[in-house]
Amino acid sequence: MTTSNRPRNGADVRARLDHPVIDGDGHVQEADFALPDFLKKVGGAGLVERWQRHHSGPRALPVRATRWNQPSGPASIDRAMAMLPKLRRERNQEAGIDFAIVYTTRGLGVMILTDDELRQAGCRALNMMNADLFGEVREAMTPSALIPMHTPAEAIAELDFAVKELGFKTVTVAGEAYDPDPVVLKEAPHLAGRAMRIRSLTIDSPYDYDPFWAKCVELGVSVACHTGPRELGGRRGSVSNFVFNHIGSFACGSEFFCRSLYLGGVTRRFPGLRIALLEGGAAWGCELYNSLVEHWEKRNIDAMRRNLDPARLDMDLMVRMMEQYGNDYLTPERMRGYRSTYNSRLDEDPDTLDDFRALRIARPEDLRDLFVDNFYFGCEADDRLSAVAFNPKYNHFDAKLKAVFGSDIGHWDVVDALQVVPEAHSLVEEGLISAEDFRDFVFTHNVTLHTDMNPAFYKGTTIEKEVDRLLAARA
Repeated sequence: MTTSNRPRNGADVRARLDHPVIDGDGHVQEADFALPDFLKKVGGAGLVERWQRHHSGPRALPVRATRWNQPSGPASIDRAMAMLPKLRRERNQEAGIDFAIVYTTRGLGVMILTDDELRQAGCRALNMMNADLFGEVREAMTPSALIPMHTPAEAIAELDFAVKELGFKTVTVAGEAYDPDPVVLKEAPHLAGRAMRIRSLTIDSPYDYDPFWAKCVELGVSVACHTGPRELGGRRGSVSNFVFNHIGSFACGSEFFCRSLYLGGVTRRFPGLRIALLEGGAAWGCELYNSLVEHWEKRNIDAMRRNLDPARLDMDLMVRMMEQYGNDYLTPERMRGYRSTYNSRLDEDPDTLDDFRALRIARPEDLRDLFVDNFYFGCEADDRLSAVAFNPKYNHFDAKLKAVFGSDIGHWDVVDALQVVPEAHSLVEEGLISAEDFRDFVFTHNVTLHTDMNPAFYKGTTIEKEVDRLLAARA
């Protein structure tokens, strides 16, 4: 659907709907000139000086970083909207948005800083600033707290502070951690920043993050991920082309986080945890979900022992085949005793052979239930592939993934904030999803993402009554 054929603004679409529209992923553009005020509260003038020195020097990144990320020109009003919550509240009405969950912009880079003091202090200062900034508009929107994840201890400390002291109801985490390669750090420390390793928070992690997930469940806060490893994960990056680096980056980062949580058994151990994987769309989620099922079908431990165990190789058959079809170097004599090969060894550790062991799968449908119930996939208005999440024909066990609408207002890819809802609704107008799917997309899924963990999430908001009716109907 072309822009010229769309309604004038989102309010025109909203007027035709019988349900609210929740923006599941708007962005605040934090003002750098204000951040030192809060950094000083966290660590004093010395911390402010360290922060400014760190961020004023030349970037030593291996790939092209973000450039010209903020709206300007005709979209300058959207830039102001992203900086001023009271203006956003007013402008959201014209955009057709009833309520918004707003995420950091500045913090996406702060939470992966490798300097421990700057990472932790920067997250806290941003949380203090955003809690203050959004305090007067809580009926219309709520910000998400920024949680550094380099260790479970720092994550829990900031989670406690953000929820208990500042009143945040949802949090944003880095879906991975970055460490310098230890060999490079020892032999050439000045190059350590160019040899960063991406570390999972579950698989092969040196830390146990279960206390953090348990704390999220205890406090009733959903977890969001905005990780895109385009700047530090630069093995496939370009030094000159930002678009080359940006395309697929959030899907890549979220897929790594989702895969780590799932195969690490986090959704098995914490079935009530709800995780939003934002800005990458839902197509990668469908691909991951189906790939996990298809891998399990062939690599569950029973299937592996039945079909892949080298100890069960029929050597008599193999020798006969060599006799019948071999040649002067593929001989029966060479085949005898060749039961264990470089990639099919007899000496595998039986305790680690089952890659799905953390999931404790009792029936095939567990694969679906441990994935679909926990993960939500943030889709922007112009993402046509959001539709695949709603089509059970594409997914094993007739699964529908929980796609959630997120405007991304505040970033470069929104050229007109008033058009995001009409653009999202074009999925219905073009027959890609149904009106019921759209209701789930912009309302139901954005409700359950948060209320499954905290039934009071929307209390005191402009959509409290509509949310209560939805939850009562689902009970």
